[in-house]
Amino acid sequence: MDDIIFEQRTDLSQLSEAVFAITNEIKKVIVGQEEMIKLIMAAILADGHVLIEGAPGVAKTLTARLVAKSMAVNFSRIQFTPDLMPSDVLGTSIFNPRDSVFEFKKGPIFSNIVLIDEINRAPAKTQAALFEVMGERQITMDGQTYIMSEPFMIVATQNPIDYEGTYRLPEAQLDRFLFKINVPYPTEAQEASILSRLHQLGNTEVINSIQPVLSSEQIEMVRKIVKQIVVEDKLLQFIAKITVTTRSHKSIFLGASPRASLALLNAAKAIAAMNGRDFVIPDDIVYVAPSVLRHRLLLTPDKEMEGITTDDVIQQVIHSLEIPR
Repeated sequence: MDDIIFEQRTDLSQLSEAVFAITNEIKKVIVGQEEMIKLIMAAILADGHVLIEGAPGVAKTLTARLVAKSMAVNFSRIQFTPDLMPSDVLGTSIFNPRDSVFEFKKGPIFSNIVLIDEINRAPAKTQAALFEVMGERQITMDGQTYIMSEPFMIVATQNPIDYEGTYRLPEAQLDRFLFKINVPYPTEAQEASILSRLHQLGNTEVINSIQPVLSSEQIEMVRKIVKQIVVEDKLLQFIAKITVTTRSHKSIFLGASPRASLALLNAAKAIAAMNGRDFVIPDDIVYVAPSVLRHRLLLTPDKEMEGITTDDVIQQVIHSLEIPR
């Protein structure tokens, strides 16, 4: 019997080249952390924001800087602190005495890729200032609306073990992140490779070894390709079942929102495209589900006391459903 050959309906060659080029640049410096790199790439393709959580020193901030350096786009970094005010992020109106008018001075949020370091160190007022820009890609100041230039992406980091001087992120803000990526420590072999690579580089600034390989126009182009990825109706129903099941699960106090369903869809499309397919399969949805859902669910207090994690419950939800074939 002849092998069945599936004809590609969408040309993914440019997308594959773009992903390969950026990944290669990042891997010049970063050893291991393949999943973090893959999910950040998926977020770029899906036009989503990313929250990265991990212990200090596991290259969270460095990876975000390398991703920005590998693209010919504007980059800014904001260090969140307890005394940070919304105007320090968004900008402020300054009086111009020559023209007797107030002029808006844009803040560091006006960039293409914005790295927010230790996002959970700023108080609620500053966190709330991010709601509009994360959800609608615009800010409103003094009755005037300012649209962010595309591409626009926030990459935020936080430390899971440092509680002093930190604030819990509001659920409404967490829901605006496409992914929450948990970054583990490297293995012994990977740590040895890190030492070897940095020893060989000597005093060379690692960031300088990264070259921009993708323009903002190319990013827009590959995002349009991702939107054309085919998703069958049965897979749309599967995504809906996952999110709806979280709302009635006995271990979950707060389930996933419709925004989570859209995030699952867009993330699955991006992963499918990165894997060289112009159609989504159930494995794509299952793969992205933990990263899409883990920050959107609140467990019941008794389950938290038992040490059960949101990742455990997400696996329970998926295994309770019939995966379409």
